[in-house]
Amino acid sequence: MERIGPRIRNVRIYNGMPARELGSEGWRKPWSGGNGGNCLEAMKLDDGRIAVRQSADPDGPALIYTAGEITAFIQGAKAGDADFLLS
Repeated sequence: MERIGPRIRNVRIYNGMPARELGSEGWRKPWSGGNGGNCLEAMKLDDGRIAVRQSADPDGPALIYTAGEITAFIQGAKAGDADFLLS
């Protein structure tokens, strides 16, 4: 079992995997609104990908994105491209 940083690297990392398999350390809330604590948590993986999970369900699925996908999403959100989600 190889240990790198706060995570154990003996599992295949894939989209939709149980977030608990990525460990409990390293998850951060990039922001938190006034929604009662229900928000996203993100973790940067050793290979540069980003894992995202729902904070209210930390054992639920983790969505895995490339750094490019996260960058495009954040830049698009800042530019207003996701404003349709708010209406």
